[in-house]
Formats: sequence, C-alpha cells, structure tokens
Amino acid sequence: MATDITDTTHAVDAEALMRLLPARPGLLALGEPTHGEGTLLDVRNGLFRQLVERHGYRTIAIESDCLTGLAVDDYVTSGTGTLDEAVEHGFSHGWGAFEGNRELVRWMRAYNVRAEADGLPASERLRFAGVDGPLEISHAASPRQALTALHRYLSARVDTELLPCTAETLDRLLGADDRWTDPAAMRDPARSVGRSAGTDRLRLLADDLAALLDAQAPHLIPAGARDDWDRARLYGRTATGLLRYHSAMADPSPSRMARLCALRDMMMTGNLLAVAARGPALVHAHNSHLQRAKSTMRMGGAPLEWWSAGALVSARLGGEYAFVAMALGTIRHRGVDTPPPDTVEGRLYALPGDRRLVDARRLAAALESAPGDARPEPRTSPWFGYAPLDPAHLADSDGLVFVKDALASLAS
Repeated sequence: MATDITDTTHAVDAEALMRLLPARPGLLALGEPTHGEGTLLDVRNGLFRQLVERHGYRTIAIESDCLTGLAVDDYVTSGTGTLDEAVEHGFSHGWGAFEGNRELVRWMRAYNVRAEADGLPASERLRFAGVDGPLEISHAASPRQALTALHRYLSARVDTELLPCTAETLDRLLGADDRWTDPAAMRDPARSVGRSAGTDRLRLLADDLAALLDAQAPHLIPAGARDDWDRARLYGRTATGLLRYHSAMADPSPSRMARLCALRDMMMTGNLLAVAARGPALVHAHNSHLQRAKSTMRMGGAPLEWWSAGALVSARLGGEYAFVAMALGTIRHRGVDTPPPDTVEGRLYALPGDRRLVDARRLAAALESAPGDARPEPRTSPWFGYAPLDPAHLADSDGLVFVKDALASLAS
C-alpha cells in the first residue's frame, strides 16, 4: 500500500515556502528540470512577485549570460532602451523569446517606476542579473568584451603607469573574435586557441587587471560609485573565467569535459556570490546547477561529475543559501507523459491540485520509511531536455515545487 504523503504538500505560495525554511535566506535558489517551459516561468514569476512584495527580495538572477544581462538590468533600473530591446539583447540561449521572461522584465520595470514615483531609495528598487558565463553549448565567447571593458574602466580612473598593458596590446593579443568562437573547438581540443601563442600572456594580464581593481578599491568606490565598481568586478571575473575556460578547451586529457562543466559552474558561483552580497535574491536555473549534490551527466558514453554552483555557494554561505527544486509530471508536447506511479513524480501526480509546494525532507522521510516495494524508483525521460528527480537527493533540497502538467511554451 502506498504511503500517504498528502500532509507533506502545500499550496505554492511564498508564505508557505518561508515556513519550510528556518529563516529568510539571502540567496533563495529555485531550480527547474528543463528550460523554456512557460508554465514553470509563470510559477517563477508569481513567486518572485510575492517575495518582493512580502519578504523584501530585490534581485532576480537567472541562468543567462552575465554580460548580456546588463542590458536587462539597465532597462529595469533606469529605463535604458525599450522592453523589446531588453528582451532581445539581454537574454542568451534565445530565452528572450519566451513570454514569461518578457513579462518578468515588464513587471520589474513597472515596479521600479512606481518605486521612483513614491520616492523610494535606489536600494528598494529591483535588479536583474544573469549569472551564467558567456557560454553556449557550441562554443565560448571571446574574452574581448569583458577584458576591454575592465581595461577601459581602470584606464579612466587610475594612473597610467599602474596599468599592466595598453588597450592596443590587448587588441593585438585578442586577435579576431571568430578564432575564439570556432564551434569545432568544443569537440576538438586542437582547434581551440586557449593555449596558443599570446593567450597565456592574456591570462596574466587579465589577472593583473583584476588584481589592480581590487587593490584600488578605496580610490574606486567613492560615494555613489559602488555599482560601477561591482560591474568592473563582473568584467574581471568574466575575463579570467573565459580565459581559464578556453585553456581547458585546449586540453586533450580525458578529464577535459568534466573540467569544462566544473569551470562553468565556478563562473556561476562567483556571480551568485556577488548577487548575494547585494541583498536578498531569487536565483532561477536548472536543478543541476543549484543542487547541493554533485552534478552528473553522460557525454559520449562516459560519465562526468563535478560540483554544482549550488554546492559551491552552499559551502560558502551555509544557512544563507536555500535550494528549492522543481519537478514536473508531464510535458506532453515533448513526449513526456504521465509519470509511472512508483516514481516520486508519480506519487505527487496522483495528489489533487495542479501545483504543489512539497516539504522535501518530510517527503523523503515518509518514502524512506515505506515498505521496500513502496519506495520510489528513479524516473527515466524519453526526452533529453528533461531531467527527472533523483530520489536519492530529495532530502538535500529545502523544498520542492511540483507542477503537474507543463503546457506548450508561448513565444512573444
């Protein structure tokens, strides 16, 4: 007989979510098992609004390019550009096309307009951040944008003799951008420029520029200029991270792909810690990036594993980090049908309601205490883009949002 788990679930609501946690976390991570599903974006948007209006959250960070995300932040904070421009140019991976992301940006800008009209200080206005590196599955970006922006910031504010190089030297060493973004380099280390002549010097120069930025902090952060310095630090993290990533792309060893995965999550970690330092924030990314357990995948038949950004951030922030996973019943337009009844998703699917907030640890305990034949089995997905829950890691989550059915995504 199946274990009764009804009393482990609640309505999806920020108040109920906060009751699951010992205290309001500075960084509240909401995972998702797949990308781009409009139903999940609606859940995220609704929770973020409640967190803003009831619990003082002021930033949302998503798994999107940290540099392109600056365009969205500029729009929501100061009205720079238009909504169309912000969603077109401020999201990577093509995610600006999803209506849920467009609605998020529209609401954030409207909130800030009202806050400004009410005379609220800048600290009470909403901010947006991308926390992924400038990386795609097919390639990594050139470090040019981040490196030259960092150099430009410093050259306008510190004595010239303190700079380790000129802008012309950077331009010469960087060369053409398309040599960095060759898609063939993702599979063939020999095609990568990450260890070519001049690249090692670029890594040293990027490190020197980032160190100079930190060393000059008392001079560079006068009253009112903290945002500029924070943005310059983002450029520094991104430049050094990209150069490290490109170097790993040129590595022919068997650990190459696992190292690339780990370096991506390390870049995300630096960005998440910077977001957390700004005040309470909601971060939304794939479960695999936010979970406390090691992330795993198979590529070319070989198993890969690495510590996720969530695991790294949790180790640093402790109780200031909370992770709430998301799980799905069906994505019928992707061939993911009703979950088997012996899976966690199948147990939750049998309960009433379309969306449920689950006390993940109580659910894990209830399932663990069930007779052996009633314990959940891992679910398998017929579609590569959806990652089911791993029952073994259920108790590592601070909560779980279960959505019974994901409807087809709507593009703007």
